[in-house]
Amino acid sequence: MNDHDERLQQQVAGQERQERERRMRGVLNDMTLRHENRLYANTSGVSRNNAGLGFRPGYLNRRSGECVLSRFSDGTPAPIHVLDGLPESWVRARDNAGHVVAVVAEVVSGFVHEDRFYTREEAARAANH
Repeated sequence: MNDHDERLQQQVAGQERQERERRMRGVLNDMTLRHENRLYANTSGVSRNNAGLGFRPGYLNRRSGECVLSRFSDGTPAPIHVLDGLPESWVRARDNAGHVVAVVAEVVSGFVHEDRFYTREEAARAANH
């Protein structure tokens, strides 16, 4: 294994640990999405780095197993992770303007590729192989 592969492997392992901790705390919101984007900025775990490979931003409800594509509030597919288009049953809180500010703890962000959901770390790994 070369130095680059070893560094990438260490980075992904650290990101997975942080993602597990976030999931244990629960509550996906705009701030956690921004944090995830910073964590995965140099990998294929963000939309701008994997869209050309056919990955589309989406979400998985780990309780129900349902996954959905990221959408704007009007239902239009979004090129990035947007909370406003999530199913209402996944929404935990909205602000005064009606924007989603928190979702139920079982929801995680990731990507949909060929009808399969990938977490950010899975997308980063899959895109590198």
